[in-house]
Amino acid sequence: MELAHYSDFAVRLVNTEEPARNKDALTSVDAVRGLFGASTQMARRVTDTDVTRFRNVRGRLRAVFEAADSGDHVLAVDLLNSLLMEFPVSPQVSGHETLDDDGTPKWHIHLADHPSNASAGYAAIASFGLAFHLTEHGPDRLGLCQAPPCRNAYLDTSTNRSRRYCSDRCATRANVAAYRARKRLEAEASVHSGRSADTAQDSRALSEL
Repeated sequence: MELAHYSDFAVRLVNTEEPARNKDALTSVDAVRGLFGASTQMARRVTDTDVTRFRNVRGRLRAVFEAADSGDHVLAVDLLNSLLMEFPVSPQVSGHETLDDDGTPKWHIHLADHPSNASAGYAAIASFGLAFHLTEHGPDRLGLCQAPPCRNAYLDTSTNRSRRYCSDRCATRANVAAYRARKRLEAEASVHSGRSADTAQDSRALSEL
Protein backbone atom coordinates (compact mmCIF):
# COMPACT_ATOMS: atom_id res chain seq x y z
CA MET A 1 0.00 0.00 0.00
CA GLU A 2 1.19 3.55 -0.75
CA LEU A 3 1.30 4.56 2.92
CA ALA A 4 3.48 1.64 4.02
CA HIS A 5 6.77 3.16 2.94
CA TYR A 6 6.32 6.11 5.33
CA SER A 7 7.28 3.82 8.23
CA ASP A 8 10.81 3.72 6.79
CA PHE A 9 11.15 7.40 7.73
CA ALA A 10 10.98 6.41 11.41
CA VAL A 11 13.55 3.60 11.06
CA ARG A 12 15.87 5.85 9.05
CA LEU A 13 15.84 8.54 11.73
CA VAL A 14 16.20 6.22 14.74
CA ASN A 15 19.17 4.48 13.16
CA THR A 16 21.20 7.67 12.79
CA GLU A 17 22.31 7.02 16.37
CA GLU A 18 24.13 4.02 17.88
CA PRO A 19 23.89 4.61 21.65
CA ALA A 20 25.98 1.57 22.64
CA ARG A 21 28.81 2.70 20.37
CA ASN A 22 28.38 6.38 21.32
CA LYS A 23 27.94 7.29 17.63
CA ASP A 24 25.65 9.95 16.21
CA ALA A 25 25.41 10.62 12.48
CA LEU A 26 22.89 13.43 12.90
CA THR A 27 25.37 16.27 13.31
CA SER A 28 24.75 18.62 10.38
CA VAL A 29 22.13 20.10 8.09
CA ASP A 30 23.38 17.90 5.24
CA ALA A 31 22.95 14.78 7.42
CA VAL A 32 19.36 15.78 8.17
CA ARG A 33 18.62 16.49 4.52
CA GLY A 34 19.90 13.03 3.65
CA LEU A 35 17.05 11.49 5.66
CA PHE A 36 14.40 12.77 3.26
CA GLY A 37 15.47 10.70 0.30
CA ALA A 38 13.48 11.81 -2.74
CA SER A 39 11.44 14.34 -0.71
CA THR A 40 13.59 17.25 -1.83
CA GLN A 41 10.92 19.87 -1.13
CA MET A 42 11.04 19.16 2.61
CA ALA A 43 14.82 18.74 2.58
CA ARG A 44 15.28 22.25 1.19
CA ARG A 45 13.55 23.70 4.25
CA VAL A 46 16.05 22.20 6.73
CA THR A 47 17.94 24.76 8.85
CA ASP A 48 20.53 24.53 11.63
CA THR A 49 17.81 24.58 14.30
CA ASP A 50 16.27 21.45 12.80
CA VAL A 51 19.28 19.33 13.81
CA THR A 52 18.38 19.61 17.50
CA ARG A 53 14.67 19.11 16.77
CA PHE A 54 15.37 15.98 14.77
CA ARG A 55 17.42 14.54 17.62
CA ASN A 56 14.52 15.12 20.00
CA VAL A 57 12.06 13.36 17.69
CA ARG A 58 14.58 10.56 17.19
CA GLY A 59 14.73 9.90 20.94
CA ARG A 60 10.95 9.73 21.15
CA LEU A 61 10.69 7.37 18.18
CA ARG A 62 13.38 5.11 19.66
CA ALA A 63 11.35 4.98 22.87
CA VAL A 64 8.43 3.58 20.84
CA PHE A 65 10.66 0.83 19.45
CA GLU A 66 12.13 0.09 22.88
CA ALA A 67 8.69 -0.27 24.45
CA ALA A 68 7.46 -2.51 21.63
CA ASP A 69 10.63 -4.60 21.70
CA SER A 70 10.31 -5.15 25.46
CA GLY A 71 6.71 -6.31 25.06
CA ASP A 72 5.10 -3.21 26.60
CA HIS A 73 2.75 -2.61 23.68
CA VAL A 74 0.43 -0.27 25.58
CA LEU A 75 3.34 2.07 26.34
CA ALA A 76 4.50 1.88 22.72
CA VAL A 77 1.05 2.94 21.52
CA ASP A 78 0.78 5.71 24.11
CA LEU A 79 4.17 7.13 23.09
CA LEU A 80 3.24 6.94 19.42
CA ASN A 81 -0.13 8.60 20.01
CA SER A 82 1.67 11.44 21.77
CA LEU A 83 3.75 12.02 18.65
CA LEU A 84 0.69 11.82 16.39
CA MET A 85 -1.11 14.45 18.46
CA GLU A 86 1.87 16.79 18.43
CA PHE A 87 2.68 16.26 14.74
CA PRO A 88 -0.59 15.71 12.84
CA VAL A 89 -0.50 14.69 9.19
CA SER A 90 -2.14 16.38 6.23
CA PRO A 91 -3.38 13.67 3.86
CA GLN A 92 -4.14 14.55 0.26
CA VAL A 93 -5.29 12.59 -2.76
CA SER A 94 -2.48 12.47 -5.32
CA GLY A 95 -1.79 10.69 -8.58
CA HIS A 96 -0.93 13.11 -11.36
CA GLU A 97 2.73 12.08 -11.23
CA THR A 98 1.89 8.34 -11.57
CA LEU A 99 -0.18 7.37 -14.60
CA ASP A 100 -1.61 4.08 -15.85
CA ASP A 101 -0.81 2.76 -19.33
CA ASP A 102 -3.88 4.54 -20.65
CA GLY A 103 -2.75 7.85 -19.11
CA THR A 104 -5.21 7.97 -16.20
CA PRO A 105 -3.84 8.88 -12.75
CA LYS A 106 -3.14 6.18 -10.15
CA TRP A 107 -4.96 7.87 -7.31
CA HIS A 108 -3.54 7.30 -3.84
CA ILE A 109 -3.27 8.96 -0.43
CA HIS A 110 -0.22 11.19 -0.11
CA LEU A 111 0.94 12.96 3.06
CA ALA A 112 1.37 16.64 2.29
CA ASP A 113 4.64 18.26 3.36
CA HIS A 114 3.71 21.84 4.23
CA PRO A 115 4.19 22.06 8.04
CA SER A 116 5.79 24.97 9.88
CA ASN A 117 9.30 23.49 9.69
CA ALA A 118 11.16 20.49 8.27
CA SER A 119 11.42 18.59 11.55
CA ALA A 120 7.68 18.83 12.17
CA GLY A 121 7.00 17.56 8.65
CA TYR A 122 9.36 14.64 9.02
CA ALA A 123 8.02 13.78 12.49
CA ALA A 124 4.45 13.77 11.17
CA ILE A 125 5.29 11.43 8.29
CA ALA A 126 7.49 9.12 10.39
CA SER A 127 4.93 8.86 13.19
CA PHE A 128 2.05 8.23 10.82
CA GLY A 129 4.04 5.61 8.92
CA LEU A 130 4.93 3.85 12.16
CA ALA A 131 1.31 3.98 13.29
CA PHE A 132 0.19 2.48 9.99
CA HIS A 133 2.70 -0.36 10.31
CA LEU A 134 1.77 -0.99 13.96
CA THR A 135 -1.97 -1.16 13.34
CA GLU A 136 -1.56 -3.17 10.13
CA HIS A 137 0.90 -5.77 11.45
CA GLY A 138 0.96 -5.48 15.26
CA PRO A 139 3.31 -3.77 17.76
CA ASP A 140 5.44 -6.91 18.04
CA ARG A 141 6.62 -6.17 14.49
CA LEU A 142 8.63 -3.19 15.81
CA GLY A 143 12.00 -4.43 16.98
CA LEU A 144 15.56 -3.59 17.98
CA CYS A 145 18.52 -5.61 16.73
CA GLN A 146 19.49 -8.44 19.07
CA ALA A 147 23.16 -8.53 17.98
CA PRO A 148 25.05 -6.55 20.64
CA PRO A 149 26.20 -3.83 20.65
CA CYS A 150 23.90 -2.96 17.74
CA ARG A 151 20.43 -1.79 18.71
CA ASN A 152 19.23 -0.53 15.35
CA ALA A 153 15.48 -0.38 14.82
CA TYR A 154 13.76 -2.54 12.22
CA LEU A 155 10.28 -3.40 10.99
CA ASP A 156 9.58 -7.12 10.93
CA THR A 157 7.84 -8.08 7.70
CA SER A 158 8.68 -11.79 7.87
CA THR A 159 5.83 -14.24 7.40
CA ASN A 160 6.45 -16.00 10.73
CA ARG A 161 7.40 -13.00 12.89
CA SER A 162 10.90 -14.39 13.27
CA ARG A 163 13.11 -11.40 12.56
CA ARG A 164 15.61 -10.58 15.32
CA TYR A 165 18.29 -8.56 13.56
CA CYS A 166 18.39 -5.31 11.62
CA SER A 167 20.49 -6.73 8.78
CA ASP A 168 22.04 -9.89 7.34
CA ARG A 169 25.39 -8.62 8.58
CA CYS A 170 24.22 -8.51 12.19
CA ALA A 171 22.49 -11.90 11.85
CA THR A 172 25.72 -13.46 10.58
CA ARG A 173 27.76 -11.82 13.34
CA ALA A 174 25.34 -13.09 16.00
CA ASN A 175 25.36 -16.62 14.56
CA VAL A 176 29.18 -16.69 14.48
CA ALA A 177 29.34 -15.44 18.08
CA ALA A 178 26.83 -18.09 19.18
CA TYR A 179 28.80 -20.82 17.36
CA ARG A 180 32.06 -19.76 19.01
CA ALA A 181 30.42 -19.61 22.43
CA ARG A 182 29.04 -23.12 21.87
CA LYS A 183 32.46 -24.47 20.88
CA ARG A 184 34.04 -22.78 23.90
CA LEU A 185 31.55 -24.45 26.24
CA GLU A 186 32.12 -27.81 24.56
CA ALA A 187 35.88 -27.44 24.98
CA GLU A 188 35.51 -26.46 28.63
CA ALA A 189 33.18 -29.41 29.22
CA SER A 190 35.68 -31.74 27.56
CA VAL A 191 38.51 -30.44 29.74
CA HIS A 192 36.36 -30.77 32.85
CA SER A 193 35.37 -34.32 31.85
CA GLY A 194 39.03 -35.23 31.32
CA ARG A 195 39.99 -33.87 34.70
CA SER A 196 37.17 -35.78 36.35
CA ALA A 197 38.34 -38.98 34.68
CA ASP A 198 41.92 -38.36 35.83
CA THR A 199 40.71 -37.73 39.38
CA ALA A 200 38.69 -40.93 39.40
CA GLN A 201 41.66 -42.89 38.06
CA ASP A 202 43.95 -41.45 40.73
CA SER A 203 41.40 -42.32 43.40
CA ARG A 204 41.29 -45.93 42.19
CA ALA A 205 45.05 -46.16 42.16
CA LEU A 206 45.28 -44.85 45.72
CA SER A 207 42.68 -47.35 46.91
CA GLU A 208 44.73 -50.21 45.52
CA LEU A 209 47.83 -49.24 47.52
